[in-house]
Amino acid sequence: MIHLEKLHTTILKFILETDRLRLREFILEDAEFVLKLVNTSSWQKFIGDKNIRTHGVAEEYIQNSLQKSYKKNGFSLWLMQLKKTKEPIGMCGLVNRDSLDDIDIGFALLPEYKRNGYMFEAAKATLQYAQKTLQIGKIVAITDPKNIASIGLLNKLGLQFEKEVQLSKNDTVLLFS
Repeated sequence: MIHLEKLHTTILKFILETDRLRLREFILEDAEFVLKLVNTSSWQKFIGDKNIRTHGVAEEYIQNSLQKSYKKNGFSLWLMQLKKTKEPIGMCGLVNRDSLDDIDIGFALLPEYKRNGYMFEAAKATLQYAQKTLQIGKIVAITDPKNIASIGLLNKLGLQFEKEVQLSKNDTVLLFS
């Protein structure tokens, strides 16, 4: 369901559409939103500090991480926006981590939009897209053991706890598949 739309001089590449949401590739103009999202308390607590504190560093993250993955893998995390207002509210997508054997689904939402079903809607559509369009056989998910909301969402999506995984010396996560 990829379609393109123009924002000023930048072409937006939409990947998914649900009843209430659109998921599209991040562009440099999304830097302020990225800055806001990665510095929320829930991101800092459960995902970790990415040291993104300025507009310029947010642009570098978009370019060197997200856009680089779009080109290399054909996917990454996508900006999640409300269909009606085009307001960005979070991100959801697929991540190809060196530390995992399988592709994993990742997501984050601004606190003011939680508990409205947006994350489930986006994640469910992302899993379907991964399987049907991208032909990815197995999708996993990782989460902080204390992130009860994320664990609940993964279970609701049909993913089950498999094992603990140590991503780095100080980072042990739960793996769902």
